[in-house]
Amino acid sequence: MKKKQWILAIVVVVALAAILYFERGRLHFDFGVFRAQLALANWRSIGIGLACIYFGYVIRAVRWALLMKHNKKVPLFSLLGTQVIGFTAVALIGRVADLVRPYLVAKRTGLELSTQIAVYIVERLFDAGSMALIFSTVILLAPAGSLPHPEIVKKAGYWGLALTVCGALFLVAVRLAGGLVAGFFERAFSLVSKNLGVAMGHKIRTFQSGLDTMRSFSEFGIITALSLGMWLLISFAYLETSRAFVASPQLASMTLGKCMLLLAASGGASIFQLPILGWFTQIAAVAATLAGLGAAPEAATACAATLLLVTFLGIAPIGLVWARFEHVSIRKIASESEHAGEQLGSE
Repeated sequence: MKKKQWILAIVVVVALAAILYFERGRLHFDFGVFRAQLALANWRSIGIGLACIYFGYVIRAVRWALLMKHNKKVPLFSLLGTQVIGFTAVALIGRVADLVRPYLVAKRTGLELSTQIAVYIVERLFDAGSMALIFSTVILLAPAGSLPHPEIVKKAGYWGLALTVCGALFLVAVRLAGGLVAGFFERAFSLVSKNLGVAMGHKIRTFQSGLDTMRSFSEFGIITALSLGMWLLISFAYLETSRAFVASPQLASMTLGKCMLLLAASGGASIFQLPILGWFTQIAAVAATLAGLGAAPEAATACAATLLLVTFLGIAPIGLVWARFEHVSIRKIASESEHAGEQLGSE
């Protein structure tokens, strides 16, 4: 890791240690109950959740192949290995390995890394938009009284829907007039910092080149459908895994609306994913959310840890084996992709 990542990791560790120290009198955690919650869990439901996550990676591979077809046509499932190995790298090394997937695709297909980073940017935008749309729709349609702090949660739903619409409008504007949009943001942000303005203009132009991967409304519709389908599968994985803890009434009766809160907490905690330490911060965030929904600390922690294994770490064993067969060193490829990304950015 870089120096700043080590500093961030140390700060997080110190903060967590301080919280545990000052809250030690309030913490009543029974490890026997924790083990019982895991032992009594419905592992068939957990297996269904894991299968949904695995199928999501297949959708990701198909979506990436469709997004790059105007640069180079490849079989729809040929990029599955790059997705599996890439997400394994993120799970084990952290967000610093985010560029592993575009880097591997560029190496495998012989395309420029910049074209695949553009695909990656578009992919992440569709992920954010799909998640926000599903979250907002479920929250706004949830029955009255079914969610904690309904006035706050409903406002979050409205804001999520509004941001999704604004994001879609921004996407259309960049696709149709990317040069004008980039110039506007470049001038606006240059009032604060000239370098910031140049960087914003460059990012928007890169984003426009990424949007060139979709040249018709039918292509846009297919990518949107795949993205929504994948995030519905992920949401169902969260729901099935939570309901698997039958010894906890609050978890066994988990609703889709409450599950959206878990998804949001998990997604927020994973944005700044650090190696290994990030696993525990993600467990803590999800467990705190479950505790806020009424689950006991032991059940909340057991469920949060299982959700991490199912939705995030479950791909790692397959990814390590796949990388072995393809003679790929995950640590080496993560370092190479990070260096290539930095070099591309400096250019």
